[in-house]
Amino acid sequence: MKVQNYRQVMGKEAAPGVTMRIVAGPDEGAPNFVMRVFEIQPQSSTPYHSHAWEHEVFVLFGSGVVRRAQAETQLSEGDVVLVAPNEQHSFANTGEGLFRFICVIPLVDGKLPSMPPSE
Repeated sequence: MKVQNYRQVMGKEAAPGVTMRIVAGPDEGAPNFVMRVFEIQPQSSTPYHSHAWEHEVFVLFGSGVVRRAQAETQLSEGDVVLVAPNEQHSFANTGEGLFRFICVIPLVDGKLPSMPPSE
């Protein structure tokens, strides 16, 4: 078992204005999934992209949207999103403060999957 505060995990810039912290994954001994905490600054977003794996998102703080083909849905604290495999998507901060969420993805062949190029 490993217990830590996510704030103690070094963040990585995933895109301009987007910080990602891998809080549970292979380095922590997780055999199947990776848990990441994203923090998106106002007016920033993740790239619009798709990938072969699903992922689940739980909004912790702030407000934003999830964008997908032909639509976007408002998100706020407590909302949950299931992104299906190969579904085009992006998360954007539409609020005035920080937008924070947990994102869980599967490991692929025991490793953190690499992100495809943005589209």
